[in-house]
Amino acid sequence: MITLRRAEERGHGNHGWLSSFHTFSFADYYDPKHIGFRALRVLNDDRVAPGMGFGAHGHRDMEIISYVLEGKVAHKDSTGENAVLGPNEVQVMTAGTGVIHSEFNGSSTEPVHFLQIWILPNEEDLRPSYQQFAYDPAEKRGKLRLIAAPSGVTGDGVGKLNQDARIYASVLAAGEKIDYEIPAGRHAWVHCAEGNITVNGIPFKEGDGAAVSDEDSLSFAGAGDQGGEFLIFDLA
Repeated sequence: MITLRRAEERGHGNHGWLSSFHTFSFADYYDPKHIGFRALRVLNDDRVAPGMGFGAHGHRDMEIISYVLEGKVAHKDSTGENAVLGPNEVQVMTAGTGVIHSEFNGSSTEPVHFLQIWILPNEEDLRPSYQQFAYDPAEKRGKLRLIAAPSGVTGDGVGKLNQDARIYASVLAAGEKIDYEIPAGRHAWVHCAEGNITVNGIPFKEGDGAAVSDEDSLSFAGAGDQGGEFLIFDLA
């Protein structure tokens, strides 16, 4: 079963400096039908004005992933990390017992567009940690690039999650196709990050998502004039 969550159905907050679409309940947006999906708790689609951002604030007991589509994100946190994140880079932070961090647009002239993702950890009170890595964009063109997976089963260049979850990224040109086999008993969330794709023949535009259960496989194709970029969350 594929249950669609269209872009226009999401919650939206417009704060002038920030335009944020919420796939699941977040901040002032609450929908009891959309609290999360399996361990995936937050999927925010954020656009931040130049020089603006989220000031220092705290989190705990959450795996926080940032995925930049355009522009740069400047990150600081209480573990001592101070970094800039751009497209084709991934940031994974374990909030654990508690971390204070800020995320700002890293440019004073250009906007930034990024996804903020929260996944519930399989254990509370973990030691806070921070990971950031870059990869060649060719690694996700026409194929699936694993960007995060359970701690202990990944190698270099893959974010380590304290949860039985895997995240893949892919970019498909128009007409380009790829399949994903869903392991027995598992579920998936699909998010179209940019452009247009089809999933099992269903058209997806930017911001569209879907919960997937009781399906053996998913067939993706780039659609429209330019194709599209998407994420797959493989969840227990």
